[in-house]
Order: sequence, then structure tokens, then C-alpha cells
Amino acid sequence: MTDLPDPTEALRREAAAFAGVEQGTACNQSSFRAGNGAFLFVGPGSKGVGFKAMFKLDASMAQAKKLAAQHPDRFDVGTTGWVTARFTAAEPLPRAIWSKWLAESYELMRDGKPKPKPKPKPAAKRAR
Repeated sequence: MTDLPDPTEALRREAAAFAGVEQGTACNQSSFRAGNGAFLFVGPGSKGVGFKAMFKLDASMAQAKKLAAQHPDRFDVGTTGWVTARFTAAEPLPRAIWSKWLAESYELMRDGKPKPKPKPKPAAKRAR
């Protein structure tokens, strides 16, 4: 057992402080939603080892890809803009990274536009 503080507490507090945030649970993770969907999932790591946080990114994707190439055991970049960061209490995710990514993820989901609805098919023309 470790005497180190939970490294997700500050991340959770900052996520909850954004305007219009709803908190929930998805599987065994805490989820934070705003606008069009979730912008953060945070909780225990795989098989209960360490912790993980998932952020929806756009502008910071180059940084995330670079980190994933340098530290593939700690960062994963998905094909849909989601980035997973893995960390421990002894080796937490640096605040400079998570704070930037959290704000970006929140802005993307809060301000994102919903998927366009399909246009109705035109009515068939009657024969005269």
C-alpha cells in the first residue's frame, strides 16, 4: 500500500469546476460530460494497476502522438481523437499536460456541433 495521494483528485476537481459539467460513471471510470458528450474519463488503470485518463483532443494531437511514440506504455492515441494516459501515484501525469488537455477536451465537447441529421429523401414524383 502507498501513502502517496490519489493523482486523479486534482484532475477530477478541475473537470468538475467547468461550467455545465455533469458527472457520471462509465464502467469503472468517472465520466465528465459537457455539451455534446463526455470530455474526460478517469479512474483505475487496467486490471487495477495505476490510473488512466482519457481526453478528446484536436490541437494537442501532435503533442500526444509524440508522447505516445516516446512512451508507448503510458500514452495511446486512438483513431477518433481520444488519447489515453496511464500513470501511477509515484509517477503521476504532469499537471502541465493534463490541465492543457482537460481544457481542450472540455472546449471540444462543450462547443462541438452535433452530427448533422440525414436529409429527408425527396418524395417520388407522380407520373402525369
